[in-house]
Amino acid sequence: MPQNRVDTLIIGGGVTGTSVLYTLANYSNVRSIALVEQYDGVAEVNSNPRNNSQTLHQGDIETNYGLEKALHVQRAADVVIAYVEQRPERKLYNLTHKMVLAVGADEVEAMRARYAEFKSAYPRLRLLEAADIPWTEPRVMEGRDPNVPVVALLSYDGYAINYQALSQSFLDDALSTGKDIRAFFGTSVTRIERVKESAGDKSYFRVYTNDFLVGERIMEASTVVVAAGPYSLIFAQSMGYGKELGILPVAGSFYFTDQSVLRGKVYTVQDEALPFAAVHGDPDVVVDGQTRFGPTAKVLPLLERHKYSSMKGFVRRPVMSIAGVITIIKILSDPVVLRFILKNFLYDLPVVGKWLFLKQARKIVPGIRWKELKLGKGMGGIRPQVVDTKTRTMHMGESSLIKPGIIFNTTPSPGASVALMNGVEDAKRVVVDLGEGFAFQEDRFLLDHSVRKK
Repeated sequence: MPQNRVDTLIIGGGVTGTSVLYTLANYSNVRSIALVEQYDGVAEVNSNPRNNSQTLHQGDIETNYGLEKALHVQRAADVVIAYVEQRPERKLYNLTHKMVLAVGADEVEAMRARYAEFKSAYPRLRLLEAADIPWTEPRVMEGRDPNVPVVALLSYDGYAINYQALSQSFLDDALSTGKDIRAFFGTSVTRIERVKESAGDKSYFRVYTNDFLVGERIMEASTVVVAAGPYSLIFAQSMGYGKELGILPVAGSFYFTDQSVLRGKVYTVQDEALPFAAVHGDPDVVVDGQTRFGPTAKVLPLLERHKYSSMKGFVRRPVMSIAGVITIIKILSDPVVLRFILKNFLYDLPVVGKWLFLKQARKIVPGIRWKELKLGKGMGGIRPQVVDTKTRTMHMGESSLIKPGIIFNTTPSPGASVALMNGVEDAKRVVVDLGEGFAFQEDRFLLDHSVRKK
């Protein structure tokens, strides 16, 4: 292999990209890895604490998951738990309780049935009657109509993760292996091309980058993992893959309070007709004493929240073609989705937006007052919701394109919670693509990341 070529090049320094870096560096015999990130540090976009809910999803209180999906998510979350608990000095997480509220007869009946189904798989899960809830969350019941039935599912295994700190930890661990690990920050990728080897039928990748300091740099790699959110799909399409796919950028915003109104995470029941998260309340993992409510969800023509220059990349996507516009119209023709999108768009408006969102926040804290809530300026990220312009449908879960030698990760599901196990799956594909002599030690990874059951 030429000296200027690495075995694997990873594009994107969020929690997904750094997970791949960590797993390859520590559990494979891949010799050389490069990480390229357009910002000056890791996790500056969707993995940044200001842009996400900082939740480690474990499947127990996510009411849109059936038991099989919940257990799959739990297994992925367990390896993250093992990782962060083994490194307490890095302050990667806070441990809190979490609950999901059921309000009204229909939700209460469904919640009781869910508990009956889930309690053997989640033995620490508890069903709380209305009279028991104030012992854990006093303000959840203060001022609530006593004639409306309420129950809650409670777990004391609520992990609030600082995914930016976790990404930095993954990078630090990779760099400490002594392998040839190179990290390039302030470096944007402009083009990826597949190049045929001069002899045989093998190929490698030439990646064109623009470095903030040195200008254009051309890098070569035998394999590539693109973990750059919506840009992953853009790079895929520039290489001729996934031309039928488009991106519906769903932006999330948060309201917060300057005082703690919740002791732990409190979720509401998910609407099964919507792929977007139900509003929940979370103690902030970074700012002590703040409680965050959200996320809202609105469609914006941006690939990065608060970065208006990214609009140019969006309007060039297939979703802006005739087929794409028809797809969006079909998706939004569902009255439940359309009503949800329109309502959430209003939440960011000055004054009136807070009044409208107050109704959502009061599902969790009935007595919360208008003056307690503040709209988080500069907070919230973009979920690149992938749509198929041929089937005119929306991809509800994870979205990745896997091609020989290259992987494009656009939307992990459910987000950062499964990033480390996704990193394992990507690492396994990478060593297969690298060929004979390369291997991934999955058994050792699982042994090192096994959770001590409580």
